[in-house]
Amino acid sequence: MFEQIFENVRRKSPLVHCITNYVTVNDCANMLLACGGSPIMADEPDDAVEITAICGGLTINIGTLNQRTLPSMLAAGKRANELGHSVVLDPVGAGASKLRTDTALRLLKDVRFTAIRGNISEIKTLASGSGTTKGVDADVADRVTDENLDGAVSFVKELARRTGAIIAVTGAIDIVAEGERAFCIRNGRPEMSSITGTGCQLSVLTTAFVTANPNQPLEAAAAAVCAMGLCGEIAYKRMTEQDGNASYRNYIIDAMYRLTPAELEKGTKYEVR
Repeated sequence: MFEQIFENVRRKSPLVHCITNYVTVNDCANMLLACGGSPIMADEPDDAVEITAICGGLTINIGTLNQRTLPSMLAAGKRANELGHSVVLDPVGAGASKLRTDTALRLLKDVRFTAIRGNISEIKTLASGSGTTKGVDADVADRVTDENLDGAVSFVKELARRTGAIIAVTGAIDIVAEGERAFCIRNGRPEMSSITGTGCQLSVLTTAFVTANPNQPLEAAAAAVCAMGLCGEIAYKRMTEQDGNASYRNYIIDAMYRLTPAELEKGTKYEVR
C-alpha cells in the first residue's frame, strides 16, 4: 500500500507551496526535493494567493509567526480550498503564547485542512482552545506511551471527526487518524528530536504525499510519517563518532533522497486501530 503511495509522489512530483518558518525553510525545501516533490515559498500577501493557485498543495506552518504572514496564510488557505487543493497545518508552538494559539484556532476556523500535524501538546491545544507547551516539544506528561495509547487514539479520532482533517500526532509513538481508523507508527529514532525542524520537514512531506494521493489522505499521511521515521533510522546507522546533529540532519535528507518505494513498504512499523 505505502509502496504505491510513494511511487505516486515520485511520479507526479507535486508542487507544494510552503508558508513556513524561516528557521527551517531550507531544510523543508530540500526534504521536498528529496522525496520527489517540488517546493515553492511565497509569504508576501500580494504573492501568496497567486502562487497557491499554481500549486497542488499548501503547507501552513506558524513557527515564526508575524503580522505580515498571517494574512498570507489565511488568503492562501482560502484560495487552496476554492481550488480543491490539499492543505496541511503545522501549529508549531500552539499553546505557548496567545498569538500562536489564537492564530492556530483562527486558521482552523477559516480554512479547511486536509491534515494537521503536530505534537500532542499542540494538538491538545487545538482541541481545547488552550494549553501549554515547552517550546515546541511535547510536555513530558503529554507523551503518548503504550500505557495511554488507547486513550490517545480515541482522542485523536474524535478531533479528526470534529475537524474533518486527518490528524497526525508525532512523538515516540506516532498516531495518524481519521474518524474511524488510526495508524499507530513506531518508526523513527529519539535522536531526531535533537534536530531543529524534523517536524517542519515532516509537515511538507505530508503535504507532498497527500497531494499526490488525493483519494487516500489517511494512508498518504501515514506513509509520510513512516517514511520520515524510517529515514531517521537509516540515517542514524551512518553516524560515526565524529558526527553530530548537523550531520544527522543531512543524512536524513540523503536517506529520503535514496529511499525507494519498496524499501518504504518493507521498513514500516505500524498497526491499524
